[in-house]
Amino acid sequence: MNICFIGGGNMATALIGGMLGKWFSIQQISVVEINADNRTRLHAQFGVRTTDSLAEGVTGSDIVVLAVKPQQLREVARQLAAHLDGQLLISIAAGIRASDLARWSGSQAIVRAMPNTPALVQSGMTGLYAMPQVSAAQREQAQHILGTVGEILWVQEEALLDAVTAISGSGPAYVFYFIEALQQAAQELGFNTGDARRLSLATFLGAGKLACSSAEDASVLRARVTSKNGTTERALLSMEANHVKQHIVEAAKAAATRSKELGDELGKN
Repeated sequence: MNICFIGGGNMATALIGGMLGKWFSIQQISVVEINADNRTRLHAQFGVRTTDSLAEGVTGSDIVVLAVKPQQLREVARQLAAHLDGQLLISIAAGIRASDLARWSGSQAIVRAMPNTPALVQSGMTGLYAMPQVSAAQREQAQHILGTVGEILWVQEEALLDAVTAISGSGPAYVFYFIEALQQAAQELGFNTGDARRLSLATFLGAGKLACSSAEDASVLRARVTSKNGTTERALLSMEANHVKQHIVEAAKAAATRSKELGDELGKN
């Protein structure tokens, strides 16, 4: 299958790198990018064909990956409509609903994808939703592409992509925020900046690997390292007293609400 990317930013770069590192060849991939410097960079980095012409890029493609900013997608989709001939559209633009994209592009073969930034190191998590008109073969194609940069999760209801956005889409920022706090605590306890960073990052990496390798719930793993009247218990009691867990839950729900609002705003007209 031939894949055309519309837009050559960070997420498109991550996907192209993941695809070429696994099951795809440079002959299968083209990129439509209006920025000349980005075209030069993509060609030099990957050897893929680049162009600033929408018609040239889409012609002969089986799949079109829409990797432009959400605010640009309506205009791009309307321009794209004249050049579509049954291709599968995969949109990684946050917030834009499939029904609005279908209205602008005239296509019903649409898969929405919500990846996250760890895709840049092939450790991403992507939520996927397919419109009913998408065939089983096309779903497999979308899964094949997004699976090159990490794990995927299909959702049956498009509204759940707002929750995906709140949990895994925005989630890396929550993790970085917690790492920031641990680093600050380490520095206030006497470590220099470099050692504070090393302690915090290694702890997150190790805990994440342990959780991924275990079939047990995170609550069980937490309890296992929490000795009665020990240091970990004292820290967790402080967090519980300050309702840290509930604040995190409420923050994620606020992100989901904002994702829905953006869909309403960006889908107008």
